[in-house]
Amino acid sequence: MAIEAFFLPASPGQRFALLYAPEDPVKLQGAVVYIHPFAEELNKSRRMAALQARALATAGYAVLQIDLMGCGDSSGDFGDATWEVWLADVELACQWLQRRFSAPLWLWGLRTGCLLANEAANRMALPVNLLFWQPVLAGKQFLQQFLRLKMAAELLGNETKGVMERVRGQLRQGESVEVAGYLLSPALAGGLEKTELLLPHRSGRVEWIEISGRPDGSLSPAALARLTQWQVAGQRARSTVVNGPAFWQTSEISECPALLESSLLALSETVPA
Repeated sequence: MAIEAFFLPASPGQRFALLYAPEDPVKLQGAVVYIHPFAEELNKSRRMAALQARALATAGYAVLQIDLMGCGDSSGDFGDATWEVWLADVELACQWLQRRFSAPLWLWGLRTGCLLANEAANRMALPVNLLFWQPVLAGKQFLQQFLRLKMAAELLGNETKGVMERVRGQLRQGESVEVAGYLLSPALAGGLEKTELLLPHRSGRVEWIEISGRPDGSLSPAALARLTQWQVAGQRARSTVVNGPAFWQTSEISECPALLESSLLALSETVPA
């Protein structure tokens, strides 16, 4: 396995990327683009993303990790990012990887990265396989949860009156708001709020993997309903549930070996048509 770090020219600026390439390109199994989660979840997830990318490359997959605009080591500020620019970044990564490697394309998303992967796949002309880690089903709900971090911080400062309404009002008036150290623009908030995990019309396979804390080890009811709806509609999709920590939100950087193993197995197996 070889690891290559570089910058991809983008509009605007450039995007930091990491390529994990298998030793034997002749036995290439697939080309995978990783789409990271939102804000601080990106930093919490870097180790798991790196471990999975290494494991995939060892198994014969070429994996490209890209920092979206305003995130990680890419150019721009988080406050300047928009949902459309992030979608363009995903398309840029896919085009670059497909030029470099001729193999079935996978979009691997984590949390809100699944929303980006799904929307990007629906915009592509060719079938795309999807690997979802703990997918967010609706951007509106996620945004509400993210804004609660702002509310919690101000409640600690005893500013309790109408915090959420005031923040929402600022965004509606075109003002950016600071949430947990991240400047959130109205353009990014609006784009996120409108997106939803819809049926991937032209995708190939969908591998949906969740970490469950439920005693019966099942998918969340909302996830199960969405996945069942897709399967009824004819989508080749299946789910896997593993045990482990919710590493994208733990206080310390943590690992979930079962998720790594399940992802490798999911990509290597086929789903009956």
